[in-house]
Amino acid sequence: MTDSLDTARQLFFDGKVAEAISALEKLEREAHHDAFTLQEIAALYIQCSQHALAGRCYARAVELHPSNPDFLYNLGASRTATGELDQAEDLFNRVIRQNPSDYGAWLSRSGLKKATPEHNHVEQLQYVKSHLEEHDPGQVQVCHALAKELEDLGRYDEAFAYLQEGAHKRRLGMQYDVSEDEQAMATIAESFDTELLNSTPRGHDSERPVFILGLPRSGTTLVDRIISSHSQVDSLGEHNSLPLALVQMAGQHDKLELIRRSRSIDFEELGRRYCNSIAGFRNPAPRLVDKTPPNFLYLGLIRLAMPNARVIHLRRHPMDACYAIYKTLFRVGYPFSYSLQEVGRYYIAYHQLMAHWRAAMPGAFIDVNYEDVVGDLEGQSRRIFDYLGLEWEESCLEFHRLRTAAATASAAQVRQPIYSSSVGLWRRYQRQLAPFAQRLRERGIEFD
Repeated sequence: MTDSLDTARQLFFDGKVAEAISALEKLEREAHHDAFTLQEIAALYIQCSQHALAGRCYARAVELHPSNPDFLYNLGASRTATGELDQAEDLFNRVIRQNPSDYGAWLSRSGLKKATPEHNHVEQLQYVKSHLEEHDPGQVQVCHALAKELEDLGRYDEAFAYLQEGAHKRRLGMQYDVSEDEQAMATIAESFDTELLNSTPRGHDSERPVFILGLPRSGTTLVDRIISSHSQVDSLGEHNSLPLALVQMAGQHDKLELIRRSRSIDFEELGRRYCNSIAGFRNPAPRLVDKTPPNFLYLGLIRLAMPNARVIHLRRHPMDACYAIYKTLFRVGYPFSYSLQEVGRYYIAYHQLMAHWRAAMPGAFIDVNYEDVVGDLEGQSRRIFDYLGLEWEESCLEFHRLRTAAATASAAQVRQPIYSSSVGLWRRYQRQLAPFAQRLRERGIEFD
């Protein structure tokens, strides 16, 4: 079956998503009694944004091996994505009973619900941490779990201390240089200058794509859920169809060379490849949302390749945005997030690139402030749908009832009605974050 899996994987990377899904469905039937192969199929289903099919594979694997902690964990993660949080909690509890050293399960369980004085795991987590070796990788997850639950309980000094420890330990295990990202963003602005962006390449004429982008933890998932509650909209979640299509056309190169080559590709062909790829995800709605935050890097390409696409940029108070990034232990990506200094440098580079996009192509996207959405859900939602050219539907105010998957760091939070407790949260850590705030102000980032 390895060859069949490789074939499905290659179809996906070639942008032939519909064919990849069909190949996986056939393989799933053949692997009905092979739990390990079902795990691999599920992982590929997720890449194809087929979370329900992935959940089916994970559930079957647990039927076959009900005590396997890895299978239980994967099913728990799947249930988290689909909003079945009580089931997810039960599954993570089973993982911990089977394998107490699965620290990812401890962290995932802590992220499901808000800790209360009556229901929390702080003492258990502290006990677990005290019995870990100093350099055990599990320290990272346990520290982040403690930080989250202690923050929920209002014990902010303790929370920040654990967060700082966990983030530092995570950073020590990574090879990353934020200057490479700074240089890349500067090169993007230099390559996609006003002259190029205001040229008139034909581009692909599809009006189907809707891009929601910005920094992670800036409200992109919230707005995605609001929009996707509309009868004419489906969401693809986060995926890499755009960079994959770019690499297919420009070739495999280092980051800076790829940026330079991207300004001379056939933009209409890029748009066509992207639209053909997303059409394969089996979402029939007239509009499809691509909620991949780092697509802010590709705004110039989106403008040139798909001039009729709608683009929504989420932004958030700089300190809340940076703190939210810093406190999140991401499953993949965002290596800048584990050092406040690097978060700040990345934020400044992002801020400068967004300023370039606004100046070079006015009207190409709209800015939506997270705080405004939280403060005026209906008003901001109506504004967004006006921009999309869609009639208003009251169901969009009930976004938390949407049953489709949300496989992001905020998967549990978006199952709740709108709340404002995250607005101004950084002020709980004003003392700890004071040097960071000063650095942002010194670089021209103003905020109250």
